[in-house]
Amino acid sequence: MKEKIIHKAQNLFLTLGFKSVTMDDIANELGISKKTIYVHFKNKTKLVEAVTFEVFDNICQGIDCICSTASNPIEELYAIKMFVMQHLKKEKASPQFQLKKYYPNISQQLYWKQFEKMQKSVKESLQKGIDTGLFRPNIDIDFISRIYFTGMVGIKDETYFPKDKFSMEYLLEHFLEYHLRAIVTEKGIGILNKHINKSIVKHETFPPTGL
Repeated sequence: MKEKIIHKAQNLFLTLGFKSVTMDDIANELGISKKTIYVHFKNKTKLVEAVTFEVFDNICQGIDCICSTASNPIEELYAIKMFVMQHLKKEKASPQFQLKKYYPNISQQLYWKQFEKMQKSVKESLQKGIDTGLFRPNIDIDFISRIYFTGMVGIKDETYFPKDKFSMEYLLEHFLEYHLRAIVTEKGIGILNKHINKSIVKHETFPPTGL
C-alpha cells in the first residue's frame, strides 16, 4: 500500500502541484481512508519527501542506464537531454518551484543529492571524453563539472529565464551546445555539429520572442 500511495501522490503532485493536492485528494483517488495514508506517512511533508526522493531515484536510474550504453560522452549528454525532456513533459505544475517555496528543507536536501549525483556522472563523462579524444586533455574536470551543475540549475530559474521567453527545450539545447563547444576537440566538434544539425532539421527551437 505504501508504494501505491507514493505512486498516486507522485502523479497528483506533478500534475497539480505540491501545494494544492491534499491528503484527502490522495485518499479519494485511491479509494481509501485518510487514516490509511497516515499509517505510512505521519504527515504530508513526509509524503512529499518520499515522493521527491522516489522521483530523484528513478531519474538517476534512467541516467545510469544511458551512461552505461552510450557510445561516447557527447551522445550520452544528448540522450540524457532527451530523457530529461520526456520527464519534464509529465510535470504540469512547476514542482521544483513549489518544492522550494513550500518545502524548503526537502528542496535543499534534493539540491545536494543532485549535486553529488551530477558531480560523479559528469566527472566520469568528462574523463571518458578526454580518454577518447573528444574533449581537450587540459580541461579542469572538477571545475567544469561544478560549472555544468551551476548552469543546469541556473537555467531552471524563471527569474532569469521566464517561460514566456524561453522554453525548457530551448534552454537545454543551447546550454548543452554552449557547454560542449568549450571543451571539445576537432574530433569532438564533428559529432557535436551532427547533433546540432539534426536538431535544426527536426525543429528549430527559438524563444517565443525571437531573442
